[in-house]
Amino acid sequence: MGTKITYTEAFTELQEIVVEMENAEIGIDELDAKVKRASALLKICREKLYKTEQNVLETLKAIDPQ
Repeated sequence: MGTKITYTEAFTELQEIVVEMENAEIGIDELDAKVKRASALLKICREKLYKTEQNVLETLKAIDPQ
């Protein structure tokens, strides 16, 4: 993945994959690729959420270093 993807883009694409799966719009041949893509998107979202949480905690410590 050469280009950076935002959390919102990753989440939106995940939602689209879920809708396709729920509506049975994905053929069996395409399913494996979609599952792998969904897994990669989930990893991106998880990493971005973790980094954001760490930044918030660091900011809070800087504001109130008790």
